[in-house]
Formats: sequence, C-alpha cells, structure tokens
Amino acid sequence: MATDPGADVRRRGFHEDSAAILIGVALVALALAIGWSTRPTGDAASRKAFPKGWPNRLSATIDKPQTWSDAPQQALVVVDKKDKTKVKPVSIPILLGMTWVVGILAAGTLLRGRSLAAVLPGACLLALLGGLAYLMAAQKVINYYNLEYPLWALLVGLVIGNTIGVARWLEPALQGEFLIKTGLVVFGAEVLFSRLLELGLPGLLTSWVVTPIVLVVTYLFGVHWLKIPSKSLCMVIAADMSVCGVSAAIATGAACKAKKEELSLAIGLSLLFTVAMMVVMPPFIQWAGIDPIVGGAWLGGTIDATGAVVAAGEMLGKNLDDKRPAEVAATVKMIQNSMIGIIAFAVAVYWAGWVDRDAAGPKTSLVAEAWRRFPKFILGFIGTSIVCSWLFTMSPELALLVDGAINGFTSRLRGWLFCVGFICMGLQTNFRELAPTLASGRPLILYCGGQVLNLVLSLAMASLTFGWLFRQGVTP
Repeated sequence: MATDPGADVRRRGFHEDSAAILIGVALVALALAIGWSTRPTGDAASRKAFPKGWPNRLSATIDKPQTWSDAPQQALVVVDKKDKTKVKPVSIPILLGMTWVVGILAAGTLLRGRSLAAVLPGACLLALLGGLAYLMAAQKVINYYNLEYPLWALLVGLVIGNTIGVARWLEPALQGEFLIKTGLVVFGAEVLFSRLLELGLPGLLTSWVVTPIVLVVTYLFGVHWLKIPSKSLCMVIAADMSVCGVSAAIATGAACKAKKEELSLAIGLSLLFTVAMMVVMPPFIQWAGIDPIVGGAWLGGTIDATGAVVAAGEMLGKNLDDKRPAEVAATVKMIQNSMIGIIAFAVAVYWAGWVDRDAAGPKTSLVAEAWRRFPKFILGFIGTSIVCSWLFTMSPELALLVDGAINGFTSRLRGWLFCVGFICMGLQTNFRELAPTLASGRPLILYCGGQVLNLVLSLAMASLTFGWLFRQGVTP
C-alpha cells in the first residue's frame, strides 16, 4: 500500500493548539522583554507621563492603515492633529505588520511539521488581503460607522471563495483557525483580573449570571423549537451572541467540532448585529433616560465585539459628557471575555457526555473524551492572562510595562492575526452546504430571539445591580 512520505514528518510536529500556545506565549514574552529592556527611568516613567504604558519599540514594527477620505494613499501617513503639515509615514510598519503574519504562519508550519515552501506564497497573498480589508475599514465614512476590519475581512474571503474559488497553491496557507487561536492566546494578555474586579460584584453578576442563561436557552430554542438540524450551528450562534462574539464562537466551535461554514455564518450574523446595536443603542439609552452607568453595563453585556463596545460606550459618554459609561461598558465586556475558557470546557463536557456520546465509543470515559474535545489553546489564553495580571499587580512600574506591551504591540498584532484568520475562514466557506438552513431563515430567527432575551435580561440585571443594589459602589 502506498504511503505518504511526509506523514512521518507531520506526526512528529506539534498539534495546532500547541503551536498556537507556544507562538502566542513567545510573542507576549517578547513584548514584555523589549518593554523592560528599554523602560524609561526616573520620574518620567510615571503613569502621568505615560497613561497608556511605557513605549514599546515593537510598536514601530506593526501598524494598520490610517483613516482616509479621498485617496487610499492617505491611509499610509499619520497627520499631526495640531499641525496638519506634519505627517508621519506608516507604510513600513504596515508592511512589517503583514510580515509578522507571514512569519507566524511560517513558524506554525514548521512547528507542525509541514512544508514551509508550500505555505509561503499563499501566506504572502493572505497578508496582502488582510491589508486590503484594513484599508477598506479605514475609509472615513466606513470608519465613522465603525464597520471594522472583521466584517471586511470575512466579506473579502467570502466573495473570492464563492466566486473565483481558491487556487490549489493557496490551500496550504489557509490556516485561519491557527491564526485566530494564536491571536486569542495573545489576547489573554489584555484580560487583566485586577481591572475585571474594579466593578466588583455588580460587574460579575451582570456578566456571569446572564451570559450562561442566555447561551443555554438560545441553544435549546434552536435545537428543540426551531428544529435546526445542526446542534453545533446552534451552539456557535448561541455562544457568539451571548458571550463575546468571534472569540467565543471559535472556542466553542473547536469544542463541538463545528464546520467552517457554521462558524462563518455565526460570525457574519454577529458582525452585522454588532454594527446595528452599536449605532442604535447609545442614542436609545439617552432617549429612554436610562442611567448612564446602567446603560454602559447594558452595552458591555449585549454588544458582541470588544471594540464595538468601547466605541458605543464612548459615543454614549460623549453625548452625556460622562466618561463612566465607556469605562463600565469596556470592563463588563472584559469580564465576559474571561468566561471563554469556562464556556469552552462546559461545551466540551456536554458534547462528550450527551451529544456525541455514542460516537466516542463505550470504552471512552467522559473525562477523557471531554479533554480530547477541549480546545487546548484556551490554556494559553488563561496562562498569559494570569501572568500579565500578576505582573500588573506587582508594582506600578510593571503595570506600565504590561500596558505598554498591550497598547504598543500585542493588541495590534492580535488585530492582524484575526483579520487574516477571517479571510481564511471566508475563503474556506461554501454557503451551498448551508443553503437549506439559510433558506429557512432559522439561524437568523435564532440569533434575533437570543439577542432579544440577552437585551432584556442584561438590562434587568444591570438595573438591579448597578442601578439599585450596588449603586454607591460604582459611582464616583
């Protein structure tokens, strides 16, 4: 019988999740090391001098296109707000940002024991498409309505994948899940426990009580009431909508073995509703006379994407001349983000014990099957979160180090990894396979029904906790 000569090499490589953890942790460690080696000294190294943390030299190696209006080339320079004649070119950091993506894909390929030569050409094209998606999102009108890069990245991939198709030479580079998993490990550095606890019990109750209720009810509604054939589709839609958008969809999708088409559908619905809610909710909160703190918590508990939550919170705060709604909204969303690991583990246990129990075989224990299904990259997310949270609380200097690493490098790199990851998912999505489900309209009904429940319960809980029980604890 013929054998694949590369099979032994691939078997000796790391698993995708392990490679994502190794690379993600190494990137966070690199950012911290560079920040520490070039730290300011003396009184200048204070929070007052550096409100966003110490400058990190890695920030010069990565950037994204700037807002442009008339010509795309305007996206390649930063114009000084005070002196319009002064511009700073960012074309090189943008190209280097693409290089980071290619390098991470190359490193992941080598760690997994695959052919580097087969991946590099496609990796370069994917990086360029990521730059295109960022460029589209940076257009002035589009940027004003916060139609951010995930939407354009997914659309670019979907259009190409479902029209001209994917060339065979590009297929080895389509490692979207690996890129997003690596980005999530890096994202762990941004989930700092001390900041999650700033809101105390009201923040935890608003996020950790409502979220699992909405997830479970939405999933059961899709399976038993709407009769959607794919339970994994119901789960990724429920998790995407109730927890924290794309990150939760990827984590739960890995736990329940969802198809790429199902993930793309869930993420697409999430992005569309995120844009609508981000635009509509702040003026509605002001019109309805809802308390700004309660309104901020409501935004954080219902809008899926972290960036959209921050934008909506800032919009509400600007309208009311109050910074607190944005701070509360962002913190509530970060508390939800911290649930990714718990939700992924719960889904893995449920799928192993109930949904796919027969497929696992009678000799396989529940614990073993749940561990096999559990997305291991979540351990990297938790690990970077714990380490950076510990450093952040050790001293004011280390807090500035962590902030500088996040704002100057890791958050930018995560954006690039997510962007190219969404392009890969779009390229690999064939909506013909989901045509019957899409034609029925049931996924849309499921998302809308779950989001209505989420809006009602989140507002009720935010009003109870932030507006009544713990009112004195969350207002200056």
